[in-house]
Amino acid sequence: MTRIKTLLFDFGDIFLTLDKQATPQALKKLGLEHFSEEMLKQNQAYEVGAISTNEFIKFYQEQLPQHSEATLIKAWNAILVALPNSRLQFLQNLSATKKYQLILLSNTNNLHIEWIEANVKSYTDFKACFDAFYLSYEINFRKPNTNIYNFVLDQHQLQPQEVLFIDDTLENTEAAKKLGFNTWNLNPATEDITELFHKNQHLF
Repeated sequence: MTRIKTLLFDFGDIFLTLDKQATPQALKKLGLEHFSEEMLKQNQAYEVGAISTNEFIKFYQEQLPQHSEATLIKAWNAILVALPNSRLQFLQNLSATKKYQLILLSNTNNLHIEWIEANVKSYTDFKACFDAFYLSYEINFRKPNTNIYNFVLDQHQLQPQEVLFIDDTLENTEAAKKLGFNTWNLNPATEDITELFHKNQHLF
């Protein structure tokens, strides 16, 4: 059996607790009933750094002209909750063993990271645990597109069968599985990243 050498982690709902209904609910209170096809395209463009924060906010201000930039940003960031200390401790202990290469691969955007930098005191310590830290808006790729997984493989000269990829979105783990990755589609309602080795003991 091939030994796992690299652990590839998602960020949201793996380490950072999210409330995925909070942003749609906050925007609904501002008068936005649902995300249109055009909005979803803008959201994805922002997530891969194809448009700037100013362009992104301007787009939503055109949809909701009665609201301020600050109000829209607060609604957009409502999804973000906290980074539990138990998960940070687990990661720090894992990093200290030096047994695995640790890589983060997250679909995210500049506004979310700015909020995290301002509100999650342990973010610097969290980042320091990783050998590489890839955010979609910085590398211009997003999951579940094949090119983001190939980017990571190429950057680190990895064999996919030696990687365990952990993500809470099934679409993302399925895409990685097709490329030969080992995967754990973690369910944040019933599972926690601190159970990594217990839940995947067949791989270790």
